[in-house]
Amino acid sequence: MWSVREHIPLAQAAEGLNIKHDLSVPVSRMAAFVDDTAQRLRHLLPDARLIVFGHLGDGNLHYNVQAPAHGDPEAFRTRHEKACNDLLHSAAAAHGGSFSAEHGIGMLKTAELARFKDPVALALMRATKRAFDPENILNPGKVLPPGHPA
Repeated sequence: MWSVREHIPLAQAAEGLNIKHDLSVPVSRMAAFVDDTAQRLRHLLPDARLIVFGHLGDGNLHYNVQAPAHGDPEAFRTRHEKACNDLLHSAAAAHGGSFSAEHGIGMLKTAELARFKDPVALALMRATKRAFDPENILNPGKVLPPGHPA
């Protein structure tokens, strides 16, 4: 089983670029989430290939949207990435989960953090950052949305 699991990303890489997601959803909502999002994505992008795998037992889900078999993967990703992200991130939140699981926020998802995180939680995150890094020298601009004082 591990061999199959570990070869999925390698097989995807051989197929070309895809729109990657690392989501979390409560285990009790996993089946409903996958059914809901697969149906919605098939409506939005009928020829896209959905590659959904991961460690479902802890609620983390790699949910990747691959270009159609005979399409241009880079053009597909450029054209559809925002719509896929919006759909999957909103669906994860609606199912009690998160747009970011094991790989964290980093620089690519700071706008999503501002969109989905409760303002009180963001304020607590900023206060914690100020307490441990009052000069804002440790990874400035990472995790917390830019334009907001850390």
